[in-house]
Amino acid sequence: MPFVGTQSPTGQLPSRVGPPQPLTPGGRANPSDPHAILPQPPPGKAAIGMSARFGAAEPLVPRGLVWRIFADQPETSGAYPLVAEAAEPAPVFFLSPGGYVVHVSYGLASVARRIVVGDDSRREQIIMSAGAVQLQSDVDDKPIPPEKISYDIFEGSFLQGRASSRPFYRGANSGDLIILPAGDYYVVSTYGDGNAVIQADIAVAAGKVTDATLHHRAAEVTLRLVQAKGGQPLPDTQWSVLSPGGDAIKESSGAVPSFVLAEGRYQAIARYDGKTYSKEFDVESGKDQPVEVTIGEQITAPASPQVDGGDGLEGSGDGDLGVSAEGSGD
Repeated sequence: MPFVGTQSPTGQLPSRVGPPQPLTPGGRANPSDPHAILPQPPPGKAAIGMSARFGAAEPLVPRGLVWRIFADQPETSGAYPLVAEAAEPAPVFFLSPGGYVVHVSYGLASVARRIVVGDDSRREQIIMSAGAVQLQSDVDDKPIPPEKISYDIFEGSFLQGRASSRPFYRGANSGDLIILPAGDYYVVSTYGDGNAVIQADIAVAAGKVTDATLHHRAAEVTLRLVQAKGGQPLPDTQWSVLSPGGDAIKESSGAVPSFVLAEGRYQAIARYDGKTYSKEFDVESGKDQPVEVTIGEQITAPASPQVDGGDGLEGSGDGDLGVSAEGSGD
């Protein structure tokens, strides 16, 4: 999808914000009309030249548009018949006189307009109020590998308490360029499968890209149950990771499970051969580490963490949130 540029996100204050950049090369609106001369239509039809702009004084949408023309009267089945379609930035449709509905989509943004075609050819231009978002995440200024991070995008504002409860776009990847209707959104960034989850508000402007980096404070932890320090991990171990308050953060089984955890203090519970072992440990942002629980660290009363809804539940966040936005070229 064709986007370049940046727009300021709003989580906490961004650490760096570049000036908004346009989506079209050169950064200038192109006032020229792509249909200065329309082709001669077949007999009994009119030539309708279609195009779209990001705003009345904004550039033309250069590519990525999908156009569909429907009759404005339904068939007996109730469906509106598709008359024509195109995937060009500025198509010309040859239409018979009558009423039509023009639908144009651009990523997740779309506009519909009813037009009436007569005998004369003419031009139609639609305002497509759409922008895009491109997301990245890091830990201690080191990019998080794309395969370890995912994003859900919601309409509204998390900080102002007016957020939608259902994602507008689910499962975005780092670096994806996602076209959205212009407006306010908030992003939930999930690092790994533990409790490293943060939120940030972003603003998507028409014809601009929101290029945002979300800063996690988390690290990857590998658990091992050993007979003695530095020993081989014991197989078939059942694991639970608890918060200081005793809430279950994550559960797993195996010799060396790995979790991404938000910065903080935790307790590892290992169950092996009918016995339970425990160890407290700290997670520091960006410092991946192994956590060894030794057989000597046995709990006299085995812990039985309760997990809401029967699942290993991730925590709600991973500490302070920072967001930065940087401009990008075309």
